[in-house]
Amino acid sequence: MSIDVHIAVRTLVEYVFNGGSIDSRFLSQSTLVEGTRIHQKIQKTYQDTDQKEVYLRTEIPYEQLTFVIDGRCDGLLFDDNEVIIDEIKSFSQPLESFTEEGYPVHWAQAKMYAYMYARDHELAEINVQLTYVQVESEAKKVLKRSFTFSELESFAAEMVEGYAPYAIQMQNHRQSRNESIQKLTFPFNNYRTGQRKLAGAAYKTIVEEKSLFAMAPTGIGKTISTLFPTVKAMGEGHLNRLFYLTAKTITRTTAEEAFTRMRADGLDFHSITITAKDKICFKEETICQKDYCEYANGYYDRINEAILDILANEDGITRDVLEVYAHKHKVCPFEFSIDLAYEVDAIICDYNYIFDPRVSLKRLIEDQKKSTALLVDEAHNLVDRGREMFSASLNKRTFLQLKKEYKGTPVYQSASDVNAWFIQLRKERTEPTSLLEELDSDLLQLLMEFVEAAADVLKKNSSQILLDAYFEVKNFLKIVELLDDLYVIYCEIVKYDAYLKLFCINPANSLQKMGKGYRSKVFFSATLSPLPYYQDILGGKEEDYHLMLPSPFSREQMDVFIKPLSTRYRDREHTKEEIVANLLSLLQNRPGNYLVFFPSYQYLLNVYEQFKQMDTETATLLQSIGMTEEEREAFLLRFQPNQQEALLGFAVLGGIFSEGIDLIGDRLNGVVVVGVGLPQLCFERDLIKDFFNKQGKNGYHYAYVYPGMNKVLQAGGRLIRSENDHGTIVLIDDRFLQKPYYQLLPREWRDG
Repeated sequence: MSIDVHIAVRTLVEYVFNGGSIDSRFLSQSTLVEGTRIHQKIQKTYQDTDQKEVYLRTEIPYEQLTFVIDGRCDGLLFDDNEVIIDEIKSFSQPLESFTEEGYPVHWAQAKMYAYMYARDHELAEINVQLTYVQVESEAKKVLKRSFTFSELESFAAEMVEGYAPYAIQMQNHRQSRNESIQKLTFPFNNYRTGQRKLAGAAYKTIVEEKSLFAMAPTGIGKTISTLFPTVKAMGEGHLNRLFYLTAKTITRTTAEEAFTRMRADGLDFHSITITAKDKICFKEETICQKDYCEYANGYYDRINEAILDILANEDGITRDVLEVYAHKHKVCPFEFSIDLAYEVDAIICDYNYIFDPRVSLKRLIEDQKKSTALLVDEAHNLVDRGREMFSASLNKRTFLQLKKEYKGTPVYQSASDVNAWFIQLRKERTEPTSLLEELDSDLLQLLMEFVEAAADVLKKNSSQILLDAYFEVKNFLKIVELLDDLYVIYCEIVKYDAYLKLFCINPANSLQKMGKGYRSKVFFSATLSPLPYYQDILGGKEEDYHLMLPSPFSREQMDVFIKPLSTRYRDREHTKEEIVANLLSLLQNRPGNYLVFFPSYQYLLNVYEQFKQMDTETATLLQSIGMTEEEREAFLLRFQPNQQEALLGFAVLGGIFSEGIDLIGDRLNGVVVVGVGLPQLCFERDLIKDFFNKQGKNGYHYAYVYPGMNKVLQAGGRLIRSENDHGTIVLIDDRFLQKPYYQLLPREWRDG
């Protein structure tokens, strides 16, 4: 039985004619818009009998496959007895640099449309026309050729033959994948308490095309409980791809391990982990230009073979695996990972690849989204990350510097005008920070003029300072398009500088928009409490499913103590000795390995110094700012079971050691949390507070209490990771006994 392979004309010809180098030198971001405008302008010149955007479709059998190829040709022209396929292409290079022959990939696209039309209408011959238009001058060059149907039929067969090895490999993989999924069983002997419920809820959510907000306690096994049912849904044809989204490197490793475990049980499944460009780049500097980087030079000449090779031989494409094949085929490892993301079954990556409007994987078309599920791990982190992704700012200093450095260029006047606008803003403001009722339309005009001026200069000279400013302004203008009543605009005056910020107070609308079109979204975390808050701020809807699971571990596995000391800023100096005394008492009565978490690094240092004065014997570790991955690993490796001496690790709440780490058994005997984790009082947090107060909600809780207590719960969750773990949690702050804070503590922390 023949299997259908659906593919667009453009995708087909670009695969077969793939070639060239990666070059990140400046390319105007308006290219797509300009291209659309030029297409429409040319199409308006067509005769009444001509047609535009004509949908064409054909089927071509090849071995066990039938290629279903479709697309829209730009124009179908009729001139006397001639039929002409018109393909319009815009380009930004000077007209004199244009090749007289046109580009093979453009001819290929037009010829495929010509073949499809000629076949449908039984034409013995048809004309093909490439209409090239220079963007700035709108100068036009038309290339025209005539082809017989026999020539076009042979050409179409060559296209299919060129694409077939990849299509056959992918089809064989999908068949093997689905068969292996159908035989797959849960990769553990038993479900933990609550695991089956979470897995069932995730499966139901995907089958019914819904979204789920699930709060599942630390240690329940959330990763496998969401991945396993999603994989099963894929085997039943509900999905073709899944994204496992997370903010932390450590939780990506957990997802990789879950796939490894399922593969050990027979799963045939391709997954890739995407690593940030600056981390995985092979060169000293991340300069993606063919004359600097041999991995960028000729990248597209080698990438098809690299993809076929790695997919034929590897299932779990981790960073290490990817680097081996990138070296072997001499391709950029980052771009390699992005190209693979469109071909594999699962992508493990940061939130921003889906939700950030500046970074997201934009080649996923709507039909692909409909068969894709998003699993959002540690979803509580998406609140602040969402605010960050959908906010933007500009500052005066940038334009003053450009004004000084670009005299005699179009940038000079444009940067001067923006700088002058900021000077006027600074004169008008009497407070260091103040709100603006609306964005000045004059500024928007000046910024658009700056973008045009910068684009002209950057085409000739890729200066880093100008390039950075160009993208900063482009990003600002992109966020302007998202402005709604969930935003606040404010300015800040700092000495001679001035800042303007578009601050996304509630990212709900933008997250909802970026997540639109995907079949299902599963948001899960141990600390989605209170659930209505997270559903509100992460773009949830009334019809979404909810799940709140109790801890799978017994109350007897932990002792929880609340020490009612004040850790408020004004009291910290005179309570730090008592905090240290509590730590010393804990070590004396319950020796072992402990993590002690503080709401700020400065507070941590103050107590640490006091501790070293009062105890010079106990082994201590100190989280430092900007730790490398090797330093983090060394920190965690110090926590070994059954050590002769006690070990005290000082760390920051909400930092790298307060979530996503597993210190099983006697590697960790206790956790001490100093303070309720409230974010530092600041202008933006107060804006959040005031915003939600006006909505009739408790703004202080939204801005301070919920984010702070989330960090407390995450830190405490490091302790009990399995049925065999036991330990002690100490909460040091008198506010833990107050209702708003106490009721947010897990039930097992409160009972007993």
